[in-house]
Amino acid sequence: MPKLVASCRTGVMDGMEVQNITSPEVVEARKGIVEMLLINHPLDCPVCDQAGECHLQDLAYEHGAEATRYEFDRRTFDKIDIGDKIQLHMTRCILCYRCVYVADQITNNRVHGILGRGDLAEISTNIEKAIDNDFSGNVIDVCPVGALTDKTFRFKNRVWFTKPVEAHRDCPTCTGKVTLWYKGEEVLRVTARKDEFGEAEDFICNTCRFDKKATNDWVIEGPRKVSRQSVINSNHYDELQPVQVVQKNLELMEANKEQFERATKF
Repeated sequence: MPKLVASCRTGVMDGMEVQNITSPEVVEARKGIVEMLLINHPLDCPVCDQAGECHLQDLAYEHGAEATRYEFDRRTFDKIDIGDKIQLHMTRCILCYRCVYVADQITNNRVHGILGRGDLAEISTNIEKAIDNDFSGNVIDVCPVGALTDKTFRFKNRVWFTKPVEAHRDCPTCTGKVTLWYKGEEVLRVTARKDEFGEAEDFICNTCRFDKKATNDWVIEGPRKVSRQSVINSNHYDELQPVQVVQKNLELMEANKEQFERATKF
């Protein structure tokens, strides 16, 4: 093929060989994309509430360079409140548009979007109008970085010091299936459940997310299974168990082993 293509979106053909972890060109392309995403992203990991469950943090660790080649000033924005429970820290935003797409899906009255063009583009509302629909809190769950944060949880604790527990309640507005994040016996925050790919399984309402933070409001189902790559798992990782197709290819097996060792290094 003349250029790199996404293997997950390419039709299967006879003789096709997918090299997603063994090709030097693929690794170099990923490094370039991560470097571009980090051009304006601040070094807020030590104080960011998204630390520990940030996809950009994972990519930067795996593919990022030690220093940036960018010589110009990074763009900065003031923090704004786009609701009584949500704060937007636009300086951290990578303009993935996920919060905009989700708002289009779950509400007929989206009030935020992309303002400006080029380097001046930003997520915002018209004259800082508040987002006040019943499902507005879901933009926090879909944000892959710490740009949209829960003001009721902001700076309260680190996620790896909390214990995620699955629970549900009989909610007239949403499914009521959530993850409760405990510190001791206190519920610090409530989030939507996420699947193995980090995507929200069901969107939850603001009542469940912000107002129901007592254990007796919920029916506890049990501890949430956390991915072995996550720091929340307290470094208790599973053994290397590659899929069958990888086991039959020595080159892929070696590359998979190296990737596993990088993921479990710390």
